[in-house]
Amino acid sequence: MKKNIILATFALFALCASAQTDYAKLTQDLPFKMTAVKAPVIPKNEVKLTDFGAVGDGETLCTKAFAKAFDALSAKGGGRLVVPRGIWHTGPIELKSNIDLHLEMGAVILFAADETLYPLIDTSFEGLDTRRCKSPLSGFNLENISITGQGVIDGNGRYWRPLKKSKVTESQWKEFTNGKGVVTKKDYWVPSEGYAKGEASANMNVPQNMNTPEDWESIKRFLRPVMVSLVGCKNVLLQDVIFQNSPAWNLHPLMCENVIIDRVLARNPAYAQNGDALDLESCKNVLIVDSKFDAGDDGICIKSGKDADGRRRGKPCENVVVDGCTVFAGHGGFVVGSEMSGGVKNIMVRNCQFLGTDVGLRFKSTRGRGGIVENIFVDGISMTDIKTDAITFNMYYGGKSVAEMLADGDNPNNTEKMPVDETTPIFRNIDIRNVVCNGAGRAMEFNGLPEMPMDGISLTNITITAKKDAEFHNYKNLKQDNVNIKIEK
Repeated sequence: MKKNIILATFALFALCASAQTDYAKLTQDLPFKMTAVKAPVIPKNEVKLTDFGAVGDGETLCTKAFAKAFDALSAKGGGRLVVPRGIWHTGPIELKSNIDLHLEMGAVILFAADETLYPLIDTSFEGLDTRRCKSPLSGFNLENISITGQGVIDGNGRYWRPLKKSKVTESQWKEFTNGKGVVTKKDYWVPSEGYAKGEASANMNVPQNMNTPEDWESIKRFLRPVMVSLVGCKNVLLQDVIFQNSPAWNLHPLMCENVIIDRVLARNPAYAQNGDALDLESCKNVLIVDSKFDAGDDGICIKSGKDADGRRRGKPCENVVVDGCTVFAGHGGFVVGSEMSGGVKNIMVRNCQFLGTDVGLRFKSTRGRGGIVENIFVDGISMTDIKTDAITFNMYYGGKSVAEMLADGDNPNNTEKMPVDETTPIFRNIDIRNVVCNGAGRAMEFNGLPEMPMDGISLTNITITAKKDAEFHNYKNLKQDNVNIKIEK
């Protein structure tokens, strides 16, 4: 008996060590230097959400119970908060250091569809400093935090998001517009008059000319938050949980360090406006492993702030490994930009599959951004049923997906050279190899700026079947080795 206990203990230790070793292996033999990323260490204390009066009936508001549970664990130095099976209806939850939020199988955290529960805060959205509603799940300047388990975190995004008729069936459109919200223009619905007012004054979802607290409150529904907002946190683990139905972006680590995203599913309906699955912004030392993404916008997206705000922040997104991930619906499978004003560098994307995305590999920016994107390595990508381009570099991004640009007949290529200054985006030293795409609208599009051509793009062992051939504009030092494009008849 004693021997069996010893063997079991050893096996458990070996399993833990193996998991840690697996993470360490992901940062070995990279074409850039990157320190090993380790999972956060959480104290062994444990409490259950039900210990603090929570009721998992899907109706009782559990906001206070979550806050009390986090306070109790924090007083002990940290530990695990267990969320049992049930539907836990709640307002915003704010995480604390040294705590694991653990959802058991059958546990659903359902955030309330009530804008009055989400106070306005100073934050960043789409790379700009602005105000938004507080995120359903947030953490600020924390250390050693994790969200784990087999449960679901649901942002009740339908309450917040607008809708384009072209993205849904006729019956869905009737359901959304039947006596609720406002149809502001043909085939476009928003959830409230306040939303319509906010959108009318906004530039790329960021309101302009808001001078008083009353101005902000009057458009509150428009200020829909990202669902999971982690700002300035260190040693973060998201593992196994399903994150779904976000008001805006789904997962948004911002200026975080030592982050592991492992075996998660981040999903939104295909019609979810700004429903990005993962936006990693100005973060350092990140692993995105064996995860699945199904989005209403970009799938896995790398950012670093926008225009002057992003350049002033000056924090690149760097040292990132994306390994073994799948992206289903989305405007892009793996995406860099368009908010990349602080720079993006040292990124490895390998062993991934994109199944039915609008674009496979998507790099986007525009004049005014500034920033340098460099040392990007892509190796081993399988794609099927890509609606537009298998690979695209577009330096004329204007806020639309590639599919929307093609549908609208946009032709953003401008051959006139503009002055080069800090607002000129730079893309250089990008290596893409071992890519197979079976079915795309167009094989590739390179659309660089005449004053700053894309420089040092290398394409090796690329096989693409597409309806249209590749198009190349404004580039230099392009290397192609064993690039095969078959045009569908």
